[in-house]
Amino acid sequence: MLALEGVKILDLSGLAPGALCTMILADLGAEVIKIEPPTPSPIAGGGPSPKGEEKRKETAYFALNRNKKSVGINLRSEAGRQIFYRLAQQADVVVEGYRPGVVKRLGVDYDTIKKLNPSIIYCSLSGYGQDGPYHTFPGHDINYISLAGALGLIGFPEGPPVIPLNLLADFAGAPLYGAIGILTALIARNKTHKGQYVDISYIDGVISMMTFLTTGYFFSSVIPKRGETLLQGAYPYYGVYETKDGKYITIGCLEPHFWENLCRLLGREDYIPYHFTLEHFSKKPEDKKWEEISSYLKQVFLTKTRDEWFELLIQNDIPAGKVYSLDEVFTDPQVLHRQMVIEVEHPTLGKVRQVGIAPKLSDTPGKVRSLSPLLGEHTDGVLQELGYSQEEIESFRQEGAIG
Repeated sequence: MLALEGVKILDLSGLAPGALCTMILADLGAEVIKIEPPTPSPIAGGGPSPKGEEKRKETAYFALNRNKKSVGINLRSEAGRQIFYRLAQQADVVVEGYRPGVVKRLGVDYDTIKKLNPSIIYCSLSGYGQDGPYHTFPGHDINYISLAGALGLIGFPEGPPVIPLNLLADFAGAPLYGAIGILTALIARNKTHKGQYVDISYIDGVISMMTFLTTGYFFSSVIPKRGETLLQGAYPYYGVYETKDGKYITIGCLEPHFWENLCRLLGREDYIPYHFTLEHFSKKPEDKKWEEISSYLKQVFLTKTRDEWFELLIQNDIPAGKVYSLDEVFTDPQVLHRQMVIEVEHPTLGKVRQVGIAPKLSDTPGKVRSLSPLLGEHTDGVLQELGYSQEEIESFRQEGAIG
């Protein structure tokens, strides 16, 4: 049994962040039907399914659309909207990722759908949410994290902000909070017997993830500055160091006993008293001793290779991590043990490697049941389940309502 078995989701999200949200739910058992324009769109972001059998290999490796069905529907046509309405009457959840106002113009907005299905849970993922002075503004991850205050804190104090991978807003702020919101609404529906609207904003999600930092700001009114706090590498007990082989190792000796372990390992017990204090959360090092310690650690870490340091540090109960390239991640014994790289059997391609399923449920674990579909691969089958005849389906296809 899968945890979300029996939950039907219509996915209008289109782009990769929405695809991650519904992938998480599909991995846990939900039936996710991607509603896509019949003609492939070259939209950036990787969400739309490709069309044509020659794209089969490319599709198989695109994990964000695994465990999903693809139905090509032209929502700009009246016949296409009517098909969507029939689908929505049988669905539990709709997920969309358009700019505010688009689904209303298409006639598939929450107010329209809830009249057909009062128990529907309708989740919108948008940059700034469905209201407020910015709600119609365009944007991408870099814009959301800059307005949320996250980008301004990433980098070194003497330089400009450093653009991180688009993980904060695109793949955490919206899709993870979206999945949480949908699951919460499903639980609430069991109690209230009503559906509801779930309004997810990329910027809201990033600000929420910064709660640890904002708590200190609200308490003291001290504004943290880029590269000047303990969790940004300002203090040598929490940082990244180059090693003998030109690679990098990380240490995270926030707790006094870990710092003491490192100092004793290096024969520098005199450094033990120099450790974390509360002011390190918001202030850069002022005592010149920190410069000496930082310089010493930079030199000492150059005396062994990354892997030698990792083994030595871990053996002495010191938090450490190798800075991996992506190919190294998926050969690491911990990653392999946790099944975060899996092989899925494909009928013609053989074994296809993909990222594994993060939530580990003891009784109802997630499962990759199918690889990503081609655009419109399940159109006929889904419409037949809705009661449409093959003649009606062909008629819809001829008029451009489906694909």
